[in-house]
Amino acid sequence: MNCKKWLNLLLVLAGNLLYALSVKLFVLPANLMSCGTTGIALVMNAFFGVPLTMFIFTFNVTMLMLGWWILGRQFAMTTVISSLFYPIALEGLNRFLGDIVITEDILLNVLFAGMGLGLAIGIVMRAGASTGGMDIPPLILKKKFRIPVSVSLWGFDFCILLTQMAFHPLEDLLHGILLILMISITLNKVMLLGTSKTEVKIISDEAEKIRDAILSRVDRGVTMLHGQGGFKHQDTEVIMSVVSNHELPKIERLARDIDPTCFMIISHVNEVWGRGFSNGKKYETKP
Repeated sequence: MNCKKWLNLLLVLAGNLLYALSVKLFVLPANLMSCGTTGIALVMNAFFGVPLTMFIFTFNVTMLMLGWWILGRQFAMTTVISSLFYPIALEGLNRFLGDIVITEDILLNVLFAGMGLGLAIGIVMRAGASTGGMDIPPLILKKKFRIPVSVSLWGFDFCILLTQMAFHPLEDLLHGILLILMISITLNKVMLLGTSKTEVKIISDEAEKIRDAILSRVDRGVTMLHGQGGFKHQDTEVIMSVVSNHELPKIERLARDIDPTCFMIISHVNEVWGRGFSNGKKYETKP
């Protein structure tokens, strides 16, 4: 096993440990309504007294087998660690931490639970794995019936929250919805962390000078686009470059020092693939 696979394995374990820790420190002490496998486990515990970790372990293994059968062996292999390690970690934390309560403020518990769970899921997904459990049925529905994963996942989560209304006041439903929103926001931030860039387009009569300055002083590639003004139909050059966020101020200064009247468009880019970003830079001499 190479270093990258070992790193991914450690990330999956760390993500599931953080997931279990968030449940133990914030979801359980505050008696929050939860979604996913943990939410179903809370329902089974309330109605039938089934221990949380026992149900989570059984449910995860069942979903793992279902995913293996329908989604294939490769998917199951990336999910098996999460399916088995999360309930074990939760049981270990229950025994080690006992009845610890960090805060009794319900909103603090919701916010930190949402951030912790979202961060945990994001870490596991960035490692190329799945958290298993209730992540699997939406993937099956996507494969069999073309139902978008986000739609079915939100549907399942909302139904799980409604089921918990049998032993929760109506106000707790609002806390549950807020928890899901916090998980989604944090997850999106984690998935975009380190991949977002900035796209810069510069229209100037000094396009060649600005291009050479970016290449030599910022060490970023540029693409020259040929444009035409809409009013005067005058041919013009457009410099396009994708840079990191901390390189943007330097690009702006270079362009304005060379041409104070240049027209500049700056856009946020979620992810960039290609030479210099997902691949290493490759330096070549001009012919």
